Amino acid sequence: MKPAIKSVGFMPFVIKEHLVPRGRITLPGDKSIAHRALIISALSRGKTIIKNFPVSGDLLATAAALSALGVKVSCGNKQVLVQGRSLCGLLEPKKPLFVADSGTTIRLLLGALAGQDFTATLTAGKYLSARPMARVNIPLRMMGACITAKKKDGDEYPPIVISGNKLKGISYRLPVASAQVKGALLLAGLYAKGKTRVIEPVRTRDHTERMLKAFGAGITVSGNSIILNPGRDLISPGEIYIPGDISSAAFFLVLASIIPGSNVIIRSVGLNPGRSGIVNVLKRMGAKIKAVYPKNGPGGFEPAADLAVTGSRLKAAVVSPNEIPTLVDELPVLMVAACFTRGRTVIKGAGELRVKETDRINSMSWNLKRMGADIRVLKSGARESIVINGIGRLRGAKLKSFGDHRTAMSMVVAALAAEGRSEIDDVSCINKSFPGFIATLNTLLK
Repeated sequence: MKPAIKSVGFMPFVIKEHLVPRGRITLPGDKSIAHRALIISALSRGKTIIKNFPVSGDLLATAAALSALGVKVSCGNKQVLVQGRSLCGLLEPKKPLFVADSGTTIRLLLGALAGQDFTATLTAGKYLSARPMARVNIPLRMMGACITAKKKDGDEYPPIVISGNKLKGISYRLPVASAQVKGALLLAGLYAKGKTRVIEPVRTRDHTERMLKAFGAGITVSGNSIILNPGRDLISPGEIYIPGDISSAAFFLVLASIIPGSNVIIRSVGLNPGRSGIVNVLKRMGAKIKAVYPKNGPGGFEPAADLAVTGSRLKAAVVSPNEIPTLVDELPVLMVAACFTRGRTVIKGAGELRVKETDRINSMSWNLKRMGADIRVLKSGARESIVINGIGRLRGAKLKSFGDHRTAMSMVVAALAAEGRSEIDDVSCINKSFPGFIATLNTLLK
């Protein structure tokens, strides 16, 4: 049987058939967790086997950077072996560390490099080079790190040169909720004299905290405050299992929800409380999603469950600013879901989408308007809200990925549910986070 849809590299990606998704799928491990598993394993004592490891462009960038720092990283069948070098065992790189377009890689590495006794230069790809870095550089400088970066329009951008230094613990209140910045400060805190305290405006995903605890770090959490007490070596637990990526699952959750007759089960999906906002909002919109916790599923320090989803009629909803950190990466495909509702969906405080791999407010608005969506952006001071008046359908159109993996996958979902033929200019950027996306779709579209 021929696949229902197929990728043709850099050629336009055409979707003409509209099939009903049915079946069971297992997704690659959570990319966000896997980044932290690689880096913290590298800073620990002992060997760590990371199971259900997702191979993607972003994670290959992290693995390559760690290898350049003297860490032995061996890739096998859906698992990776990391030979830890301990906190102070990294080696000075012989050339700049290229992190491609992975924001998680560059920000977490800055935290890990802040306490080393050498200088490293971090360079980035086209899209990441345009993303702001002052939000992580400033607090790391407060801890004692020596950092220089390209300056433009009052912010800082890659390339970044960081010279490790003797660090001191600080108490820092994040001006904007960011799990990446929080993670960088906690990693730097491992090298600091005195405790490091990070206070979040709202709770974000706690993958770094959970991972550090699993490796024996002195970390405590109280409300929105996280305290890292240094002085302990990180010790590998031996094995880590990475649950399925909720950000990848979101595309299938929305696709199955907006196409009548759909019936999809996604196995072992990570349901970290700081990441499960997409499930909560979709349920509020009327999506039929059921979480089943397997009795004999793979163990771990991250909650996970099978998600069963069937087609349903969705209704409009309001997303509050406090919910944004729990589903910021899933907002593009949530915007697609909102187009298939009847009523006015408002996503408040969505401005963080402006500083992703591309301006996702612009990329999604441009595409959805081409498909007939009634979508606009409201500004109130520094805060932006996305307003979508759902009319229950979209029509096929010529679309653009803008070189952004989440925009591309969201538009594939929109095109599959739309009336008529759609064409997307280039979907090769999907390989950044989910190389098997099209193949996984085809297992459901029979």
